[in-house]
Amino acid sequence: MLLYLFDLAGVAVFAVSGVLAAGHAGLDWLGVLVIASVTAVGGGTLRDLLLNRHPVFWISDVRHVYVILVATVASIAWVHFIPIPEHALALADALGLGLFAITGAQIAEERRLPAVIVTLVGTMTGAAGGLMRDVFTAHVPLLLSSGIYGSAAIAGIAAYLLLQAAGASRRWAFHAGVVLIVALRVGGIYGGWHLPLLQLPA
Repeated sequence: MLLYLFDLAGVAVFAVSGVLAAGHAGLDWLGVLVIASVTAVGGGTLRDLLLNRHPVFWISDVRHVYVILVATVASIAWVHFIPIPEHALALADALGLGLFAITGAQIAEERRLPAVIVTLVGTMTGAAGGLMRDVFTAHVPLLLSSGIYGSAAIAGIAAYLLLQAAGASRRWAFHAGVVLIVALRVGGIYGGWHLPLLQLPA
């Protein structure tokens, strides 16, 4: 049940980030809903297809679609009356990244897959929706351009797995992994943290 609730929360947060990105791109309301939906379910859909989980999660449970609709309408109403705070998109994306990366890792973990595959599946689940959102709104994806992002997901999933191996409960490992991902991503947003850049000789 807890995993399910966090999955719904991740869908809602990513839908909000999709609405904000679509608003910056100047799309109409249908375009906003499309971008919100792609952002919210893109990573999880790719995860389910790769793990051969059929039907994919939002088809088997229509509540995910309702969450997207409610989050989209609420976000449109919010931005219509209240200015969007600076970094709102990045912060919403950071929370969605943390929630989806760890829930994606848990789903892969339940298949008894190797740790490296669990890490890759979790990272893809957290990052793929935002990647699609950025491509569809003609922006350089955050995954490729914005400091600590995919590396934050990898670090958080690694911490989640290591804590469980050390004897921590799955619930506490989950919370620790999400917090670490969000903290690293926020450090990338406000502190300018980033991995070393590749410098090719001239």
